[in-house]
Amino acid sequence: MTSPQPAETRTRGRSSGTATLAEIAREAGVSAPTVSKVLNGRADVAPATRARVEELLRAHGYRRRRAEATRSPLIDLVFHELESAWAMEVIRGVENVARDAGLSVVLSESAGRLTPGRTWADQVAARRPHGVVLVLSGLDESQRALLTSRSIPFVVMDPAGDPGADVPSIGATNWQGGLAATRHLVELGHTRIGALSGPTRMMCSRARIDGYRAALETAGLPVDPALIRTGDFHHETGYRQGLDLLRRPDRPTAVFAGNDLQALGLYEAARELGLRVPEDLSVVGFDDLPVARWVGPPLTTVRQPLTEMAEAAVRLVLDLGREGGSAAATRVELATSLEVRSSTAPPATAA
Repeated sequence: MTSPQPAETRTRGRSSGTATLAEIAREAGVSAPTVSKVLNGRADVAPATRARVEELLRAHGYRRRRAEATRSPLIDLVFHELESAWAMEVIRGVENVARDAGLSVVLSESAGRLTPGRTWADQVAARRPHGVVLVLSGLDESQRALLTSRSIPFVVMDPAGDPGADVPSIGATNWQGGLAATRHLVELGHTRIGALSGPTRMMCSRARIDGYRAALETAGLPVDPALIRTGDFHHETGYRQGLDLLRRPDRPTAVFAGNDLQALGLYEAARELGLRVPEDLSVVGFDDLPVARWVGPPLTTVRQPLTEMAEAAVRLVLDLGREGGSAAATRVELATSLEVRSSTAPPATAA
């Protein structure tokens, strides 16, 4: 008879509780090693097969011990890409809550991919952390199944796409932020307002540009596709796309940048072309990184509460990991706010 793995206990469930793992394998139409892989949380099992085996294990009374008893004092923090200034605000928030809970943070990066690599989930399952926080990332079906099978809760912060109704997430009011930034420029008298978007594959970027469009349409101003550039949230792209935008004979008098780093790249492009901020060009960013207050002139920007979002994500993942924790109604958006500084002014023609 094949014995259950140490992480499992055998109790009576809905059936008589006498089935062996070999019998469960026959009932599921799989091999006994496949059942063992499911018990051990191995990733190399098809999601449909895993779900079928897990259901039979529950029906025959194989139940995992309380997850708290086997967890390591860790929180896994996963970035799709480590961008120092932005990531530091997130790391600070995660550390704040983890430290108070007596936990350490394991930091990893998925090298620009929106889901971690193939071996990542196996490594997390082996570590058995208290939970996982993924930033601008997500999980594929097999990774989700593996973490779920090992009772490792996860939360997505600022999800790149729609994480799904059953995936807990923490975000910000990106659409409202884009609306507020553009409305501010409209109220100053600007009518030709450009935009430097982030990646179109990211939900937060699309929402900010949708807010930009909504503000223009509400004000009765045309949305000119020629004034919108797509970037990647990096300084270098803000510079390159900024040069292209500002060299136009009908250049905009104001630009909403999808994040602060692209706004700073736009600053550099404006200086190279002999344009002054805000006398010749008003600029609004998004994020409110510390550098936004230090540059000259200080940057008007939409404050995204990154540290608070990270703190909320860790609190949520810890709550989900407690006995009886529920993932219901756990899609949360924290409010953004416009921080008006010195990079915006009425257009010169309206002065």
